[in-house]
Amino acid sequence: MCGITGIYNLQQNPPPEKEYLLDMLGMIQHRGPDEFGLYSDAQVGIANARLSILDLRGGSQPIGNEDGSLWIVLNGEIFNYIELRLDLERNGHVFTTSSDTEVVLHLYEELGPHCLNQLNGQFALAIWDVKKKELFLARDRVGICPLFYALHNGRLLFGSEIKALLAYPGLQAEIDTQALVQVFTYWSVLPPNTIFRGIQILPPAHYLLARAGEIRLQSYWAMDFIEEAVPQCSSAEYRRWETNKIEEFENLLMDAIRVRLRADVPVGAYLSGGLDSSLLCAMIRSHFNNAIETFSIAFEDSDFDESRYQRCMAEHLGTRHHTKLAHRQDIGSIFPQVVYHAETPLLRTAPAPMYLLSELVQESQFKVVVTGEGADEFLAGYDIFKEAKVRRFWAKNPQSTIRPKLLWRLYSDIAPLKSSGEAYLKAFFGNGLSDTASPYYSHAIRWGNTMRTHRFLAIPSDTKSNSFSIELPEKFSWWSSLAQAQYLEIMTFLSPYLLAAQGDRMIMAHSVEGRYPFLDHRVIEFCNRLPSNMKLRTLKEKWLLKQLGQRYVPQEILHRQKHPYRAPIRSSFYPGENRPSYVKELISKEAIENSGIFIPAAVSQLMRKAESGLHLSETDEMALTGILSTQLLLQFFIFEFRKIPLPRSAKIKNIDGKEESHGQRE
Repeated sequence: MCGITGIYNLQQNPPPEKEYLLDMLGMIQHRGPDEFGLYSDAQVGIANARLSILDLRGGSQPIGNEDGSLWIVLNGEIFNYIELRLDLERNGHVFTTSSDTEVVLHLYEELGPHCLNQLNGQFALAIWDVKKKELFLARDRVGICPLFYALHNGRLLFGSEIKALLAYPGLQAEIDTQALVQVFTYWSVLPPNTIFRGIQILPPAHYLLARAGEIRLQSYWAMDFIEEAVPQCSSAEYRRWETNKIEEFENLLMDAIRVRLRADVPVGAYLSGGLDSSLLCAMIRSHFNNAIETFSIAFEDSDFDESRYQRCMAEHLGTRHHTKLAHRQDIGSIFPQVVYHAETPLLRTAPAPMYLLSELVQESQFKVVVTGEGADEFLAGYDIFKEAKVRRFWAKNPQSTIRPKLLWRLYSDIAPLKSSGEAYLKAFFGNGLSDTASPYYSHAIRWGNTMRTHRFLAIPSDTKSNSFSIELPEKFSWWSSLAQAQYLEIMTFLSPYLLAAQGDRMIMAHSVEGRYPFLDHRVIEFCNRLPSNMKLRTLKEKWLLKQLGQRYVPQEILHRQKHPYRAPIRSSFYPGENRPSYVKELISKEAIENSGIFIPAAVSQLMRKAESGLHLSETDEMALTGILSTQLLLQFFIFEFRKIPLPRSAKIKNIDGKEESHGQRE
């Protein structure tokens, strides 16, 4: 992938200054260190920091069409570009590169914004129409690639990361307290907002048109979970129907993998030890690439470590396997860099090991990895889906003493359940038990638990809402209860957190591109049409995926208990005498008072508890991480924001109209 940025004059302003574009590029040079390019005229400037993966010699950006009336910069990959190009060439389009970026440009020339419906990819892009004086910004369907924008002094600024926008003179970062409350409720800020007031993110599956001083946002795709009817037939015929569904899914996933292996550089794969990544690696190994290399993260703490299963799968496949061991002290040490790249408060340390893993990939001379995100969301793999199903079953007979015990099967490893037993289980999971008509039923307990961290926030009480407010689609009430839970998980967790703070931002910090076969829109649409029991059958998660897995994955992997990916928190920040120096500095009474965001007395009490070595509850650990990450965010982007210049040796492609020049920045 790459990094893109730009400036567009919404009002009468001088031409966008090239030095400003270069400053903005400097802040995202880690996303694309191979080459830098820019186009500018009287009204717009667009720029690209390139990570060369396709057409290594000829795919420099920005790219123009035949007559120079359209220019494009793109972050990401269009996986079906070969097929699209053939059709475009038959229609008379002339190409000057072999890149996927140029395919999008010509497709836009032919179809305008409707071209997005034909793209199979992960992307954030900008196209400048010289004749219409119109800027077009767009983002992929589920939000794999980020794209931020802000309005400032009559200009529209955009970029792949917020820090690119903040490099523009006069644009100051300011914490949005309402967005902070969202983080301390849902774990993320919900699009289109970001943690910084006035800076927005283009929502997934949306495009933006800017023309004649106005901007317009438009959705071009939406998820739908209307289930396919289950045939009424004999048991034998039904089993054949299920078998056909498994084969249809296998063929779709196979093609999603095939197109995501398209690259002019080697492609590796993440191997977590779970079913999702194991199946992808096995299918790659079996059908496409016998020499696939795999990458894993391991932990010194057995509560988090899955290296046994990673080794099992790597040995089964015979891959050249690379492992990064994440020590507690490592996580605490790199956490500031993690927050800098995430650009948002974090309630978990889980992104930190992913940062270390992408560093290992880069050190191993790989630029691209295939990874398994999306399977849990679209095939019902998370415990929260099973939890909601059990609670709805329990709610039908609230007095039952047997039904709530099903929750033991999900959370037998949670310490309070072990120590407090049935009374704790009923009190915790019985909260709001009968409110089954609520659209937020599946997630209310999780969010309510996270909201206990609000007690640390020194913001007006009316900002700390006790209710949930998430925009829901019109068809939401038509969907099954499982589909409703899936939608909430996708919109509040997958897109704004998992693919962002824990995904794109950690992997691109080391100039690595992640590719996600389970997030191919064809796979998503197939999964969303499936009957619920083909995803969650009784309390067996990812039923369909496990049926397919029987053809590829060892039994030890296929039937292992699901292990949620987590990372240590308290022991990372308080490992003993070697506590990171920034921790004490950022949570001192003076620092907390200076930020004005948290209640000093409450923070001091939490830190004394953490320092003492006493057990911290899940809520306490989330609060600890959230406070530290917010304080770091203030330090990086508000108190001491620093521009990072492009290296003087940077190769810069400077395009003015049809002229090109190459040289160093003076």
